[in-house]
Amino acid sequence: MTTPIDNDRFGRLPDALRRAGFSGDIENDSAMLAAMSTDSSVYQIRPDLVVAPRIAHDMVTLLSVMETPEFRGVAITGRGGGTGTNGQSLNHGVIVDLRRHMSRLIELNAGEGWADVEPGMVLDDLNERIRSSGWFFAPETSTSTRCTIGGMVSTDASGKGSRVYGKTSDNILGLDIARPQGLLSSMAPPPQWARGMLAEAEAAARAGRQVFIERTPKLNRRFTGYDLERSCPEGGGFEWWRLFLGAEGTLGLIARIRVRLRRIEPEKRLIVAGFDGLSNALAAAPTLVAADPTAVEVMDETVQAIADRAGILARLPAGLRAAAGERVAYIFIEINGADAAQVDARMRQCRGILATLPGAGAIHVARDLSEIRELWAIRSAGVGLLGKVDGPTRPIAFVEDTVVPPENLPAFVDEFLALLSRNGLGFGLYGHIDVGCLHIRPALNIDRDDDRVRLAEISDAVFALTRKYGGIFWGEHGKGVRGAYLRDWIGSEAYCALQGVKAAFDPTGRFNPGKLVSNDQPIMGIASTPFRAFNAPEGDPLTKAFRCNGNAQCLSYAAATPMCPSFKASADVRHSPKGRADALRDWHGARSANAPDLAEREESLLSVLDTCLGCKACASSCPVQVDIPSMRTAFYADYFARHPRSLADRLALAAERISPLTLRLAPVLAPVWPLMAKFGARLIGSVDLPDGLTTGLPAALRLTESDLGQPPPDGTVILVQDWFTALFDRQAQQDAIAGFAALGYRPRLLEMCPAGKAAHNAGDMQGFYRMAKRLAALLDKAAATGAPLVAFEPAFGMMLRQEYARAGIELPKVWAPQEFLAAEAKIRKFPQAQPGAAAKILQHCTEATAMPQAAGQWREVFAALGVEAETPPTGCCGMAGFFGHQKRHQEVSTRLFDLSWRREVDSDAVTVTGFSCRCQSKRLAGRPLRHPLGMIGRMLGQTE
Repeated sequence: MTTPIDNDRFGRLPDALRRAGFSGDIENDSAMLAAMSTDSSVYQIRPDLVVAPRIAHDMVTLLSVMETPEFRGVAITGRGGGTGTNGQSLNHGVIVDLRRHMSRLIELNAGEGWADVEPGMVLDDLNERIRSSGWFFAPETSTSTRCTIGGMVSTDASGKGSRVYGKTSDNILGLDIARPQGLLSSMAPPPQWARGMLAEAEAAARAGRQVFIERTPKLNRRFTGYDLERSCPEGGGFEWWRLFLGAEGTLGLIARIRVRLRRIEPEKRLIVAGFDGLSNALAAAPTLVAADPTAVEVMDETVQAIADRAGILARLPAGLRAAAGERVAYIFIEINGADAAQVDARMRQCRGILATLPGAGAIHVARDLSEIRELWAIRSAGVGLLGKVDGPTRPIAFVEDTVVPPENLPAFVDEFLALLSRNGLGFGLYGHIDVGCLHIRPALNIDRDDDRVRLAEISDAVFALTRKYGGIFWGEHGKGVRGAYLRDWIGSEAYCALQGVKAAFDPTGRFNPGKLVSNDQPIMGIASTPFRAFNAPEGDPLTKAFRCNGNAQCLSYAAATPMCPSFKASADVRHSPKGRADALRDWHGARSANAPDLAEREESLLSVLDTCLGCKACASSCPVQVDIPSMRTAFYADYFARHPRSLADRLALAAERISPLTLRLAPVLAPVWPLMAKFGARLIGSVDLPDGLTTGLPAALRLTESDLGQPPPDGTVILVQDWFTALFDRQAQQDAIAGFAALGYRPRLLEMCPAGKAAHNAGDMQGFYRMAKRLAALLDKAAATGAPLVAFEPAFGMMLRQEYARAGIELPKVWAPQEFLAAEAKIRKFPQAQPGAAAKILQHCTEATAMPQAAGQWREVFAALGVEAETPPTGCCGMAGFFGHQKRHQEVSTRLFDLSWRREVDSDAVTVTGFSCRCQSKRLAGRPLRHPLGMIGRMLGQTE
């Protein structure tokens, strides 16, 4: 039985682990503990220590130390991607973070179709690495960008296509587990020390096997977690490792996984059909299965309406879009195979079935792989928006993966929805109707005691409904604290057998205690497990931190995805939007309560906020737009109202504030600027600061405030610039002027007025407002001339759109260059470039996420010149304003550049939109790249 451990013993545990040879990370700072206290559920349990092993031997070392009398009572819980919807990996004691370092592909056997992986490997990462072999790991989860294979094994996860591919447990061939004595592998004879344990587990499993079989319904989404049936085959033998599939870490730690792979099917078709309502859409599933689809999924009218309001459904083919005010339920039917003719025949059969079904309307068939991905992305994005519903009451996942036989689905749903209606609850619904699995998220306010009671009451009622209709309460996302229903569901006799298995592998009850099966302590309850704070006080600047639902989309590993760069570089959940939101909530509670350890928590929070590059990908790409840079500003404003700023901060703020004076004095300062830059770098702990100062362009190209009283000539375009570009990037100024001039415009460069970006980032809100109001007044005067305003530096342009709007500062329209020129290309003829001209445009990450249409607009602009431009996806370059210049960030900055940028900057056709990105490319790759407008000028003979 696990027992509480005093802080002194937890203080001694790290030293004991180090002495024993543990080579991984050992951490207990408040930000880490906060990040590990939540997942994608409504629960929160704060651990005492977090360890991240680097190799399997570290896991053995950990367990051997924990077997000593001093630490024998400590709970141990493995954690993967932390995407569980029911608190699966939350517990006190020691959390073992297997995602951070143990994420390697150990071996691929393409001949036999299997791979060995470490438990922390992410699903999409695995499939990307093995794609060229023609194989893939089949379970397709909605969280594939961040869920780990170990987490999938532990919860027996599944998703789209499970009717054909099965659950995770159907695609596992063996495991290694860590024990205090060493590693136990299912792929080798058991060592002597393991034989007694395995014999005890087999005896318990065989004793309960038959009653276990009798109590579990025969469904595609079969029950797992201590699978007594498959662990004890009819023909004899004991496949002990199958007991771990779906066991959620309650039997021990998994060190290696052998996965069964499937051949990639090259032919894909996707049919999207609209129905007049959910009822008819659900009733279609059993009939559609006759066409042998890989997947049949539904999105109800509520999700459709939310997605429509968000503009996501504008990406649907026109024929599928609902008319104004119309509510549509959509079915997505995917058909895969190796033979095109056979796939097309099944597709035609499916269309024929749809033509006979009540309520079926418009039908669209997609054959192109990119269109298929886009249509599935629409379905996924619509579901993600459920968490973005405004107000304190929001849809939450707690009864969202029920499974019943597909033929029972309509009746089951009728009763389910009637239950929600009686409780006055709204909901959104989607799911895998080919296997009878639905995701229904009732809307509750978990801060309210009565809604916590309703959560338990609805859970009880839905559990009873699944039993009535021959189904399973936990069909996809594991059990977690819902394991409280396991004894009733499986029956006391079968549960006793599960307890015997638990006792064999975990005699002291220390592995993820309180979950699923227990011998000597209470199981965690639906309503008695601690809940996380759900809402901030109205108007609180940290509201978005409370809105973070742990979906963890920010933990994507894809190098070319902008979200989230600091996490990609570190694999440390603290340095992610989710981790920072957790730390901000933790600080908010401590600040409100004036906690005695407030200073310690603030130091920890300062550390994790310092690694944020401020790219604001989280503000755009997160389903609920957890905007960490804005909340960092709010925290800094509070913190630095009580604490002095560092010299580096004060100098950075002063540099922005006096930048207009510096620009006026540039002719005098330019000769000594290299020396000043070197001295300044030493003062503020920076490297590679710009060592040249712009001395200004010819007066005929500049536009002062006094010039704005005169009407400009026809074709004038007013170029607006930030202080960094004005002081340090003469080439970009020349490129912007040359590009517009080559296209027939009259570009003029508006005098620089700082926007307050450095002040805003540092939480100096008074300084920000002073500068912002001056700039707003200048832009109003410029706009009054009737000439279009264009900001050619993306970070500056995005700040005007995002931070100024959030601060309530109204501005005239300030175009991005590609946005303006793409619109112009529709109404005027541009000059043509020479045949064979090429361009590869690398985007600033803030613009790429905040304006996802920007890449397409650049392609349109170059197409109007007769040039086919390439816009490859890239993540963050690692510079991000001052970030990449600070000495303490050099490792992270360089690593980010290496992830996706270095390989893209090796062509003469490369052009880069952002000042930071150009600086980074020059200093790390030796490539002084140009702005796309400069590329246009060069193509049209305006510049060299």
